[in-house]
This record gives sequence, structure tokens and C-alpha cells, in this order.
Amino acid sequence: MPKKLARIIQSIVLVCIASVCAWSQEQKPFWDEIQAFHHQDSVTPPPQHAILFVGSSSFRLWKDVQKNFPDYTIINRGFGGSTLADVIHYADDIIFPYNPKQIVIYGGENDLASKEAPTPQKIADRFIVLFTLIRNKLTDVNIVFVAIKPCPSRQLLMPKEVEANALIKAFIQKQKHVSFVDVYTKMLDANGQPLADIFREDKLHMNSKGYAIWKEAIQPYLMK
Repeated sequence: MPKKLARIIQSIVLVCIASVCAWSQEQKPFWDEIQAFHHQDSVTPPPQHAILFVGSSSFRLWKDVQKNFPDYTIINRGFGGSTLADVIHYADDIIFPYNPKQIVIYGGENDLASKEAPTPQKIADRFIVLFTLIRNKLTDVNIVFVAIKPCPSRQLLMPKEVEANALIKAFIQKQKHVSFVDVYTKMLDANGQPLADIFREDKLHMNSKGYAIWKEAIQPYLMK
């Protein structure tokens, strides 16, 4: 393993350990949602070798994702306002049990908006850790990363989003069986600002017009 990657993984592990220690004093973030997934799976076992969507609320709120991709079998495990660190922490609960043939990831936006305010490089490092974690257990699985999206309520973060997306894309271009889906530029108007009419009233989450953009962007990368 390259020394740089080893250092990145070590730093993320230390962050995760610190988080677990803090959680010992209170309920783990998104614990109820993860338990709800466990219950749902026990009642209706999901198919193996499906396409797994995993990440934050932009996936969680995509309620009709299966209808948007009727020719594909989709498992949606978007949860809360999760970060990439949260997805890493819950990987044994929301990724590996499904033995997916393809994993579509959306994350990083909430990381940047958190009080911690990590740098774009740290966001890229978290994706690399998640990518490596997946590759170590699911060697041949195809991975898709959906670019961090722009939104009106977080316009101040847009320069960091652009930088984080560029760093993640650069890493992806050096790997095999992994793709970067650029939804970021597709969600901007002629002035480079987030399209106003594709978001809900909170100016953060997308409406059906926003998801239509995502559907068109993502579908070419999905495996039959």
C-alpha cells in the first residue's frame, strides 16, 4: 500500500475512533435509520447483486429512484444528512450485506457544511478511504461517485465543492471500474449559479426537476 494512502487511512481511522468515543456518551448519529434498514431487510430480504445507492439525504429523498430506473434493480440506502465519514462507519450495515454489483455514492456535501469544515483535500481523502474499504472486500464491484452538487443555500461552499470534485475525479481517473458523474455543471445556469427552479423551498434539497437532471446524468453509468 502506498505510504500516502496508508497515512490517509490512518488519519480517518483516528477520526472514526474519536467519533465512536464521543458517541458512547449519546446515541450514535443516524442509529435509528440504520436499525430501520436492518428491520426492513429482515422483513423483505433485498436482492443480492443489485445496484446500491448509498449516501446522504439527496439519495434518501429520492423516493422514486426505482421508478426512475425501471430497467435496473436498485437498493436505496441514503440516510439522514450523512457525511462520507458516516458512510465509512456504517459500511458493514449498509454496503457489504447486499453484495452489490455496483455502488453509486453521493457524499461530501454535508462534510463541507459541517462545523468541522474540512478542506476539499480531506473530503477527497475520505472518498479514497471509502473506495479502498470497498475494494478490499468487494474486489470487482463497479463504483460510481456522483459529484458534490451546488445549491442556493450553500453557495459560499461552491469553490470548495469544485475543488473537492476535481480532486476526487483526478483520483478516479487513475483507477479501474470506477466512474465520476458530473452533475455539478448540469445544475448551473448561464451565470454559473445553481438553477433556482430545481430545488425545494429549503434551497438545499432537489425537487423532481433536479432529480430529472440526476437521472439523465447517472443512467449511462449504470450496469445492466
